Amino acid sequence: MGRDVVAGAFSREDRIRYRQKVRRCLDVFALMLDDFGFDADRPMTGLEIELNLVDSAAEPAMRNEEVLAAIADPLFQTELGRFNLELNANPRLIGGSGFTGYQKDLIGSLDRAGERAARFDATIVMVGILPTLTERHLVADNLSTDERYRALNDQIVGARGEDIELDIRGVERLQTHTDSIAPEAACTSLQFHLQVPPDSFADYWNASQAIAGVQVAVGANSPYLYGRQLWAETRIALFEQATDTRPDELKAQGVRPRVWFGERWVTSIFDLFEENVRYFPPLLPICDDEDPVDVLHAGGVPELSELRLHNGTVYRWNRPVYDIMDGRPHLRVENRVLPAGPTVVDMLANAAFYFGLARSLAESDRPIWSQLTFSSAEENFHAAARRGMDAVLHWPRLGEVPVSRLVLDVLLPKAAAGLDRFGVDPAERDRLLGIIEQRCRTGRNGAVWQTEAVWAAERHRGMDRSAALHHMVKRYAELQRTNEPVHTWPID
Repeated sequence: MGRDVVAGAFSREDRIRYRQKVRRCLDVFALMLDDFGFDADRPMTGLEIELNLVDSAAEPAMRNEEVLAAIADPLFQTELGRFNLELNANPRLIGGSGFTGYQKDLIGSLDRAGERAARFDATIVMVGILPTLTERHLVADNLSTDERYRALNDQIVGARGEDIELDIRGVERLQTHTDSIAPEAACTSLQFHLQVPPDSFADYWNASQAIAGVQVAVGANSPYLYGRQLWAETRIALFEQATDTRPDELKAQGVRPRVWFGERWVTSIFDLFEENVRYFPPLLPICDDEDPVDVLHAGGVPELSELRLHNGTVYRWNRPVYDIMDGRPHLRVENRVLPAGPTVVDMLANAAFYFGLARSLAESDRPIWSQLTFSSAEENFHAAARRGMDAVLHWPRLGEVPVSRLVLDVLLPKAAAGLDRFGVDPAERDRLLGIIEQRCRTGRNGAVWQTEAVWAAERHRGMDRSAALHHMVKRYAELQRTNEPVHTWPID
């Protein structure tokens, strides 16, 4: 949802025109799927990492405008909170040594950005939820100054018509209210993009949905919010609640949430865009001057701006993407389930596991979605977010199985086979999937390390929870810079 917008009220005419334009875009998209030449010859991948800025006391640093100006790199953008940045890696093929290329680029970009941030007493930390955030940090005044975030806040809060309730029950319980979407800024994620051809998009999206729970379990890195230990991946619950436009009455009526796992396996990317248009009213009814029918008939490539903007305000955990690069349209699965961090190599291990496993399952002779119910996939997703490495998931022919056993015995070989189909160097494949294997054998991911480090600070150093969290974040930032995988980090 990166378009420039102007905050303020939208008129009834704006909404009517936008709805008509979105439906016109949807009709054109259907025509394009039938006979248009989408770019699908070489399956490019992409990564986005949302980042936190912290000061020397491990508190969030509300300095993203100054830091971005100093970085002066278009790969870095604003995010929702004034303590957030986003890094967009240059898209690349993962065949051969593609992951090493990603690692070099990401470390180089982060090092340069870190040097600039230090001028403002700020350090960049990659973590799913910054553990030192409190309610006083996550308020409307700390939203980024970009008008699109203010407009989005006004529309979500206005659609709900009342304060947003946060009620997350985990190891401990958090129950509070907010009058803005600012708590969403706590959710800093790692997003993967995988370019796919139209005729296989549904297979890749279905596969991504089927493995979302496994991804979250092994990659969880968000156990704390407002000083409380909640879910292993609290970011899932927080994001679902912090952007919920529905008051209780609409929830009771079964109105769908805008942060949405979905409700069925699909047969085409069109199913997802059509659901978005059918179920969700517009949040930002902004139209441009393009007539997509005229562009299509003239042999051009329609921008479909209204359809894309609307799609960007429906927060599927696996989002369909229509985009244009160098004048050619393409389709992508945007996988949004994982938190940022702990290290670049941990994130690339997560990427290798996702890309390899998604391809293996999408190209399987017997699709996983013909054996796993959609409701089971969704239940796995939330069970994994709650329990992380301790999750027990449902899997065809295995029944209820601990996630570590599922990964080690079944899914890692499939991920390796998928990476082989991408042409990834065997040494690269084994290096990154070996990190996933060791997380499962040790039972330690980012969430586990964080909770163990806080426990040790409380028990062995006599710290209260707040002091322990600040101590842990400082140590986390130090270890992050080593780029050693989190399962090897010491607890001290």
